[in-house]
Amino acid sequence: MGAVWKRGRRRDYISDALSQLTGWVHEGDCLKRTLPLDDTEHAVLTEHISVAADTFGVRPHIRRLDGRTQIQLCAGDNGALTSAEIGMAARVEAAYQSLNQ
Repeated sequence: MGAVWKRGRRRDYISDALSQLTGWVHEGDCLKRTLPLDDTEHAVLTEHISVAADTFGVRPHIRRLDGRTQIQLCAGDNGALTSAEIGMAARVEAAYQSLNQ
């Protein structure tokens, strides 16, 4: 599991990370992203997410709704986002970008 960031530094870390992760939104103790994907792209991205989630030890919530894929990465039991959730968001973003090349 990743390091937990102290309150004073946590916001700065999350803000810095989100400035690099276009489209991700920080709501409470979760990171969220909605992607316009067809069914095939959704299946491919979900597989990438599954593999990365095991590596990061993160359990993303993935939902398909009206031609869009919604991804939510929430803090663990301690209620604070860690580098694992931030790293997972970056991995999801990279996988999404590879679908559009």
